[in-house]
Amino acid sequence: MSEAHDRGMKVRREVLGDAHVDRAEANKTPFDLPFQNLITEGAWGTVWAGDAISRRERSMLTLALLAAMGNFEEIPMHIRATARTGATKEDVMEVFQHVAIYCGVPKANHAIKLAKATYAEMESDA
Repeated sequence: MSEAHDRGMKVRREVLGDAHVDRAEANKTPFDLPFQNLITEGAWGTVWAGDAISRRERSMLTLALLAAMGNFEEIPMHIRATARTGATKEDVMEVFQHVAIYCGVPKANHAIKLAKATYAEMESDA
């Protein structure tokens, strides 16, 4: 594998946790291998591995972008990641308030609903 892939796997595990990454790796197939390599190298090995902004800030940006674009299926995963990135519940609510003003209340409302459910799951798992 490439240096970017190795770096990406390290960062991905640090942000998402071993259990999540192990499940994702176990579900890889030859069909989606090129895509998995792309996100591991590009998203995790380049963007998330950068040091210009903190992981807390990256986490907040990611949640804002996911909500703003209506990519709700990844919000729970990134809410769980806040436990490792340092983004607090207060940070997340600030993010979704920005989404409400600049991208629409329905998107923010749905993102908040997902965040509340995910935080409740996290608390019951603890």
